[in-house]
Amino acid sequence: MFRWGILSTAKIGRDHVIPQFQDSENGVVNAIASRDHDRARAVADRFGVPLTFGSYEALLASPDIDGVYIPLPTSQHIEWAIKAAQAGKHVLVEKPIALHAGQIAPLIEARDAAKVLVSEAFMVTYHPQWHKVRSLIAEGAIGRLRHVQGAFSYFNTDPSNMRNNPALGGGGLPDIGVYPTVATRFSTGREPLRVQATVELDPDFGTDRYASVKADFGEFEMSFYCSTQMAARQIMVFHGEDGFIEVTAPFNSGDYGHPTVMLESRGHDRASTFRFGGVRQYRLQAEAFVRKVNGGDDEVFTLEQSVLNQKFIDAVHRAAEQDGWEAV
Repeated sequence: MFRWGILSTAKIGRDHVIPQFQDSENGVVNAIASRDHDRARAVADRFGVPLTFGSYEALLASPDIDGVYIPLPTSQHIEWAIKAAQAGKHVLVEKPIALHAGQIAPLIEARDAAKVLVSEAFMVTYHPQWHKVRSLIAEGAIGRLRHVQGAFSYFNTDPSNMRNNPALGGGGLPDIGVYPTVATRFSTGREPLRVQATVELDPDFGTDRYASVKADFGEFEMSFYCSTQMAARQIMVFHGEDGFIEVTAPFNSGDYGHPTVMLESRGHDRASTFRFGGVRQYRLQAEAFVRKVNGGDDEVFTLEQSVLNQKFIDAVHRAAEQDGWEAV
C-alpha cells in the first residue's frame, strides 16, 4: 500500500481527499502534518491516521511516507512541492500549482533530478464523465466542434478566507477559472491561440471576483465566465455542427448536482443522457497516481500540462489589461 502524507489540515483534505484516499484500493493516509500539532492529531484521530507531525519538514523526512498531497495556499505550492521532491517523495499538489507558468520550471527540474512523480491535482481529468465527453467529441458525435461554453461561480465574501487574499493566491481565476480551461483542453486535445478578457477586481480584497473570457482555439471558440461573488453555478457545453454535449455538475458533483453528460444530435428526437452517480473522483485520482508510480500506464496530469494550462490563465490576466487579443 502506498503511504500518503498530507501537508496541512486544509478543508479540502478533511472534506474530500483524506476520506477518499483512505478508501482507495492501493493507498492509505499514513501521516498528517500541521504547524499546530494538536490540530494534526485531531484530524488524524478523526480519520484513523496513525502518524502526526508538528512540521511539514518532519513529515518529509519520515521514512514511513512514500508520497505527499499538498493542499496548502497556492502561494506555497511550488515551494513545498520542490521540497517534497528533493526529499524523494512523490507529489500530488492541489491546483493551481503556481501563480505564473514560469514558476513551474524549477519544480520540473526537481522532479527530474529526484526521479519522482509530481502531478497537479486536477481530479476532473480522472472522472469518467470527462473521458466520455472526450470520446464523444473524438468519434464525431457532434460533428465539427464550433464553440465551447462554460461557467463556474460561487459566493464568498469572507475576509478570512484564503480565496479572498491575493497574497495567498486567492481570486476567481486561480481557484475556479482553471477548471473550464483544463476541461476544454482535456476534452479536445487543443490549445488556445489567443484570448480576450474582462476581469473585475474586488475593491476591498484586491482579488479577481469576476472574469469573462473568450478564447480562440483555431478550430473552435471558447467562452466562459467565473466568479467568486455570484450565485453558485457550474456548466460546460460543447456545441458542434451536428449536435451538442452538455455537462452538468462538471467539476464538483454533489455540491452542484448530479454529474451527467447529455448528447443531442441533429435529426434525433431524443437526447442520450449518460449518468455518473456515485463516482468518487478524488479516489480515482489517487489510485491512478499510485498505479503510475508503480509503473502503470495510467494517464496522469503532468507538469508539462500544468505549464500549458497556466499559460492560458496568464494570458487572460494580460488580456484584461488591454483591448483586443492577447497571444497565449
